[in-house]
Amino acid sequence: MSEPTHDVVIVGGGHNGLTAAAYLALAGKSVLLLEREEQVGGAAISAQAFPGVDARLSRYSYLVSLLPQRIIDELGLEIELARRRYSSYTPDPADTRSGLLVDRGDEPATRGSFDRVGAAADFPAWNAFYRDTESTARALFPTVCEPLPTRSEAKALLGDDVIWEQFFERPLGGALRDRFQNDLVRGVVATDGLIGTFTSLDSPELDANRCFLYHVIGNGTGDWDVPVGGMGAVSSELEKAARQAGARIVTEAEVMGVTPEGEVRYRHGGAQHVVQGAHVLANVAPWVLRGLLDEAAPASVRPEAGAGDGAGAKPEGAQVKVNLLLRRLPLLRDTSVSPEAAFGGTFHINETLTQLESAYDQAAHDGLPELLPCEIYCHSLSDPSILSPELVAAGAQTLTVFALHAPHRWLTEENNDEMRDRLQAAVLASLDSVLAEPIETLLLTDAAGRPCIETKTTLDLEHALNLPGGNIFHGPLEWPFLEDDEPRSTAAERWGVATRHPRILVCGAGARRGGGVSGIGGHNAAMAVLEG
Repeated sequence: MSEPTHDVVIVGGGHNGLTAAAYLALAGKSVLLLEREEQVGGAAISAQAFPGVDARLSRYSYLVSLLPQRIIDELGLEIELARRRYSSYTPDPADTRSGLLVDRGDEPATRGSFDRVGAAADFPAWNAFYRDTESTARALFPTVCEPLPTRSEAKALLGDDVIWEQFFERPLGGALRDRFQNDLVRGVVATDGLIGTFTSLDSPELDANRCFLYHVIGNGTGDWDVPVGGMGAVSSELEKAARQAGARIVTEAEVMGVTPEGEVRYRHGGAQHVVQGAHVLANVAPWVLRGLLDEAAPASVRPEAGAGDGAGAKPEGAQVKVNLLLRRLPLLRDTSVSPEAAFGGTFHINETLTQLESAYDQAAHDGLPELLPCEIYCHSLSDPSILSPELVAAGAQTLTVFALHAPHRWLTEENNDEMRDRLQAAVLASLDSVLAEPIETLLLTDAAGRPCIETKTTLDLEHALNLPGGNIFHGPLEWPFLEDDEPRSTAAERWGVATRHPRILVCGAGARRGGGVSGIGGHNAAMAVLEG
């Protein structure tokens, strides 16, 4: 084996790779980061999605909750996050002339909204439930940038056996049925357990519980904020921090292979290159890393305890994402709520608990659900800076639609275009089922006269971002703690970034406590290198 040419070689320039590069370069390590695309950022980028239209959309990821303030402060990141006043609006599918508006700035108005949808008894239950999530967040979020606690230690930190049982021991669906009477209220809560996760809320595997946990613990509050300037502003700050610290970043560098000894082969500028790292940090999905290592995939479905490098079946994403640019916000059938309020938070569509479970069952057995559960985010209401002054003056708005229960298993290379059209039509039909006017009539057009709408299937994500199966989390989410009998003898094991090869660490969303725009995977891989 040759001598290392770098202390650390990072494969992949997503936001976690940039985070690791910044920390390690600040610590005096020689760092080479290799990114296959023209720009860094991975899924955390902004793009002019529609030719000739001056709007920079957060093309893939879109909100921020899990990025610790600690990372922002330690790396000196100049990031502005806009807090949304409204938590959510959900039309009642039984009567779309009414809906549930959760207004964090007006508790009496929220109570009245619960009354209007026939859920008066659930208002105090809602407040009590989210006091429990806040207790969980305060106990566990401070641990995500520290070595992993054990299950027993995490339970002791929480200090409440009832809450622990509810979130960590039994399926989320049971807790929601126990605590809420109204099907719509149950569904609004349930969606945080299903973003990017194809499962039933009653599954004993508790996949929904893990997904839910990461959606409610961010920075001790669970708030999801809008990155001012778009998601690309976050990655740009991380890139600046890494470069200023001395990291070398090479774009359009496609990594072809990695060896357990730390050798990395890549193609750049029409030539083949080989570098040697004392450590290699993989900011790619564990499934992709296995391919770079030329290792066969094992047969087990779920990760093996302590394996840490994606032992299991190929990941499967289960969503479709649609970006739209409108000349104005659509009118609602519910005239008691303004469009600005309804779209000012998360707009839930066809997401009662019954609808969510029915859609999952249909998707798992019969194909495309009759009505896709969807949720909408309007970035431009909170942050008009992503639009040109002319578009702002004209009243234009962006919408991001994230539809659940659209599993990758439906897609092939041969049918992707057809399925993209079908999924886009299904999303628009779901939206139209609760709006007072067809959403397509509000679309702006690009320079060629085409409607400003783009749809990304899981296969599109696999192609564009190297996400196996279009899984936005790189694989199944894991608890933010070790089981009491899991190994923790090495720094990589303690930080949740281990693979079976000591020189190679996971530093992306596939790390323990990975997923979302957080930088946590990158931070923890860097800490493991520095500790080890």
